[in-house]
Amino acid sequence: MNQNNNKDTQSKRTRRGLLGAIGAGALVGITGCLGGNKTADEPVPEPIDLSGGKQDDSGGMVIGEHFGPNGQVFYRDHSPDGHDNPAWFHTLSMGLFPYYFDHERRGWRATVIYVTDYSAVEYELTEEDGETYISTHTDADTFGDASEMTYVVESGIHGGMGKELLPFSSADDADTFASTHGGSTMGFDEVTREWLTAYLDRT
Repeated sequence: MNQNNNKDTQSKRTRRGLLGAIGAGALVGITGCLGGNKTADEPVPEPIDLSGGKQDDSGGMVIGEHFGPNGQVFYRDHSPDGHDNPAWFHTLSMGLFPYYFDHERRGWRATVIYVTDYSAVEYELTEEDGETYISTHTDADTFGDASEMTYVVESGIHGGMGKELLPFSSADDADTFASTHGGSTMGFDEVTREWLTAYLDRT
């Protein structure tokens, strides 16, 4: 779904998010389920800007040209095909999480995962063809640690590939979003391969 379609067919609503960039000091490495064995002096890479025509490592679509949250995964001893870390994605439900689960089975260990933080951006909701979509953001300071997020699922708001997980660093923001647009909230540790498969299969 292209975010730059004819504006005459779109109805946009803007919501003011929390102000300020995400400081590097506020970001912590993902432990336990994401990689484990992280030492206190191991550097945690910072998120990068995903603009500039980068193609999703799970499907090849250009990041920033489609609605919804983006993500990036830094791996400890591996890197994605064709470029250095991180692996990058224009969707979480059909890109980042499936890729992460598949590569975890291969023994790849993630150092940190970053996803769009909708508590830290001024996002827009766009109505198009009877569906409502959430804006995409690619700047480095729009990302937060995936393990720290509260995710809104089963809402009436979609990403570019349809059903999404919408991350908020503020649990209150996530609760408010779910109350307004439907759905429920969950933590990172609740997102499993089995849960995601069932979530995407539900109509």
